[in-house]
Amino acid sequence: MREIINVNEKWAFSKEATAVPETMPERWYWVTLPHTWNGIDGQDGGADYYRGTCYYAKEIEKAELPEASRYFLELCGANSSADLYVNGRKLAHHDGGYSTWRVDITEAMTDRSLIVLAVDNSANQTVYPQNADFTFYGGLYRDVNIIAVGESHFDLEYYGGPGIKVTPEINGSDAKVEVEVYLTGAKAGQKLVYKITDAQGGVVGEQTVDAGETKVSFEIKNVHLWNGRKDPYLYTACVTLTDGEDAADAVSTRFGCRTFRIDPERGFILNGEEYPLRGVSRHQDRPGIGNALLKEHHAEDVELICELGATTIRLAHYQHNQYFYDLCDEKGLVIWAEIPYISSHMPTGRENTISQMKELITQNYNHACIAVWGLSNEITMTGASTEDLRENHRILNDLVHEMDKTRFTTMAVVSMCDMHDPYIQIPDCVSFNHYYGWYGGDTSMNGPWFDTFHKEFPNIPVGMSEYGAEALNWHTSDPQQGDYTEEYQAYYHEELIKQLFTRPFIWATHVWNMFDFAADARNEGGENGMNHKGLVTFDRKYKKDAFYAYKAWLSDDPFVHICGKRYVDRVEDVTKVTVYSNLPEVELFANGKSLGKQSAPEHFFYFEVPNAGETTLKAVAGDCTDESFIRKVEVFNEAYRLKEKGAVLNWFDITEPEGFFSLNSTMGSILETEEGAAWLGKTMAQLMPKKEDGENQGFAMNEGMMKMLGGFTVLRMLNMIGLAGDNVKKLTKEELLDMNAQLNQIKKPE
Repeated sequence: MREIINVNEKWAFSKEATAVPETMPERWYWVTLPHTWNGIDGQDGGADYYRGTCYYAKEIEKAELPEASRYFLELCGANSSADLYVNGRKLAHHDGGYSTWRVDITEAMTDRSLIVLAVDNSANQTVYPQNADFTFYGGLYRDVNIIAVGESHFDLEYYGGPGIKVTPEINGSDAKVEVEVYLTGAKAGQKLVYKITDAQGGVVGEQTVDAGETKVSFEIKNVHLWNGRKDPYLYTACVTLTDGEDAADAVSTRFGCRTFRIDPERGFILNGEEYPLRGVSRHQDRPGIGNALLKEHHAEDVELICELGATTIRLAHYQHNQYFYDLCDEKGLVIWAEIPYISSHMPTGRENTISQMKELITQNYNHACIAVWGLSNEITMTGASTEDLRENHRILNDLVHEMDKTRFTTMAVVSMCDMHDPYIQIPDCVSFNHYYGWYGGDTSMNGPWFDTFHKEFPNIPVGMSEYGAEALNWHTSDPQQGDYTEEYQAYYHEELIKQLFTRPFIWATHVWNMFDFAADARNEGGENGMNHKGLVTFDRKYKKDAFYAYKAWLSDDPFVHICGKRYVDRVEDVTKVTVYSNLPEVELFANGKSLGKQSAPEHFFYFEVPNAGETTLKAVAGDCTDESFIRKVEVFNEAYRLKEKGAVLNWFDITEPEGFFSLNSTMGSILETEEGAAWLGKTMAQLMPKKEDGENQGFAMNEGMMKMLGGFTVLRMLNMIGLAGDNVKKLTKEELLDMNAQLNQIKKPE
């Protein structure tokens, strides 16, 4: 019978080593897995975190392992490529940092075996991701196990899968459940015992067959459906390989019985009923530990997402930990799972997209929560699709449908991609990443854009895969696009909620992002190395006001929340206070005096509050209350105003002659003039890195990108341009002042 032995403890680690050691190193650092070497430098900004090869070493005493015929090393996450050595002998190479892979180490083992893993997250042109707005943490950042099995066992090597595949099919009130297993080394006379049990452990069906019969079917009468957040009911399938009276091996998996489809008019349909998918995207990292998360971290993330009231998560931009998918099964969250085919199509990376997709589907096929497989994300960031890119997508799309006939394909398309680009019509449904109201345009553009797409392509289900605005602990009573205040983020999401949630044809919406996350190339918002679009802070300690805007629309748990708790000092005599609640009526009190009751079907309540001295505010909605505090000050508290860190040039260093542009002008306003547009296009083209053929690489500054980024000042855009990669030209203060002088010669429109 198989035994799984966790070997996370006491690995020797080195970033300085240059070769595989012949004996157990004495002067390396001791680490316990999960571990990443980028937990600090991958989060502090500068786009300078270490990307290269590091080594992990551990000695395994065979006498301490259970007796077995075969031993497999299971690696649940080694980012992003790795070579495995046992006693100096190279046994395997794996490309793809987000999936499980296993290696038979039996023949290379001795009484005391030296296991060495050379893990490499360096830049290359074959393994995804290579160009994206998040940190590619290197390391053995998930569990490592040894699996001990007999010669006859369920397959452990086929794309890291569980060796069992369960496919339910609903027929009226009943379900046909096909259970298939994959065997290695089966012998004559061995049997397979298939068993399905319900959530209470009761046996629903059982069959015993010859070991050669690796696929059987069951019928479940009056099946209990997996019904999302309402009722996430799970069955369990267990298959045991027997040899006479002995159990040689066993595998099991939970599964759910449900139907779903995606309708271009009605959105997501679960078990025959409309089930709006309204939720968030999630990255997997945390402060100081990067992506090396423990179970309690995953559990906390799911609890916060459920508190929000979300019905769906987009697990971006890679395969997440198996434990997280298990939690989503249990909580009834509908999942978009995808591979890291992202930002820049690499003609030399096609095989890696195929292998990562095979691993994603094989390892996650049984999860009831997964509804769609994502082919790519913003893959046309550098321009329109090419034939090679489209062929890559067609191959992936066909592969998914061949491997899984029960689910749909989708992809996330970058905003400025022409909706007529032919690659958009390859998957079953599509979603778009729009940031109108943050990077460019304004919030009012989002809903009408979807109306236009829906009118032109009425048979293509369309969703919103990313949208968001950044917020740190900056505050204002006059929120403006791009100011990084908590107040603007809240306003932005109020507007987007009203536009997106009232259009039932939008099949899914996913906020970018549930949590702040590390993107080491970023230099904005006053805290470098981070993307602050999260509804919750990176450390999961603070729920921003926008979190409660979604809770007001999505959660059934009664609550009331006063916004602006971190914005205490206010200069105005009458200040606006926003309250969110999922209850129909809110009353606000200032120092015990009622400011009136309001009802708001949109769940957002706005009060004008006299601001004199110190005021304690109390909101009452039903049995729920919340309190906050404001104070009248004569001078604006500078602690609330954005301060850029590490900026070469600050906004106050810039000359702004009346009627002329400057680095403080927005990209959109400059684009409105012919001379300004020409200057901006030429400047950005000069700054972007070039490929060998002379074309721009990284985030191409085409017309669509210019439009999307129109709300940002030129100075902030130049600070952000490091996202395009290491080869972007770094500007000095003198060069920036020279650019400003050039803009000072270009007149604004009359």
